[in-house]
Amino acid sequence: MDRVHAFDVLGDPVRRRILELLASGEQALGEVSAVIRDEFGISQPAVSQHLKVLRDSGFASVRADGTRRLYAVETAPLRQVDAWLERFRGFWDQRLDALGTELARGKRERRTQGEVSEDE
Repeated sequence: MDRVHAFDVLGDPVRRRILELLASGEQALGEVSAVIRDEFGISQPAVSQHLKVLRDSGFASVRADGTRRLYAVETAPLRQVDAWLERFRGFWDQRLDALGTELARGKRERRTQGEVSEDE
């Protein structure tokens, strides 16, 4: 899967939401459509088109269960996206570490000020 193509697929908020729904396990088209219709106001055929894009790009799979179609997340494209993002994690990891340090410093200062106030 081409990484740029993966981000094109994931760039759509409806498709991201569908993947979030499928992350909890296999779901029938009707279940997915009901949630997406409520949240985005789009029709079942439009949801089916988004599911087709997800299937064609490898992000989702479908299997027949009688007359129902059950959709599930496919992890390979997500692993590829994660691998591409790995080179950027250092940027936010450093910032999160710095934020943790500042939060700890603030807690220490509040405790110290609290102790001083109680002693007065």
